[in-house]
Amino acid sequence: MSRLPVFLALIGVMVCGVAYAQQAGSAQVAAGRDLALDRAKGNCIACHVMAGGDVPSSVGPELSDMRKRFPNRADLVAVLVNEETRNPQTAMPPFGVNRILTPAEIENVVDFLYSL
Repeated sequence: MSRLPVFLALIGVMVCGVAYAQQAGSAQVAAGRDLALDRAKGNCIACHVMAGGDVPSSVGPELSDMRKRFPNRADLVAVLVNEETRNPQTAMPPFGVNRILTPAEIENVVDFLYSL
């Protein structure tokens, strides 16, 4: 019996899985972008220059090359949860500690920031 049909079936499953993951990832990036630009929720643009921001600010650092700046995703999540732990002098609100953003919303914002 030929292994080719089994091999092709496995390739098909992998391609579908990758396409689904990319689509799901795109939805999470879009949700994170919406939160980052939402003046009532994430409001990243109040303090940061970032792609899609309409009124850039210079209070905080520019949000670009985030994956390079934070290669460990947990470090960037920690910044959003409570930057005061790392930098007691920060002006950044503790989005997680103050429950401004849920853990899932923080993950979505990180997905978006990693896309910058």
